[in-house]
Amino acid sequence: MNPIWLIRMARWARNPPSGARVKLVLGVVLCCLALFAIEWFWGWPEWLTVNTIRHR
Repeated sequence: MNPIWLIRMARWARNPPSGARVKLVLGVVLCCLALFAIEWFWGWPEWLTVNTIRHR
């Protein structure tokens, strides 16, 4: 493990992020997971797919 990461973890242990910051990060992660789940179950819409150009 890089020593910089140990220093960063020590800073986080001494000065943890605020509750609002934690909620914001969790909200962003949940939104990303929801979008991934929607794309996984229903697939990518055809109208958002780029047309491919065939070269001969």
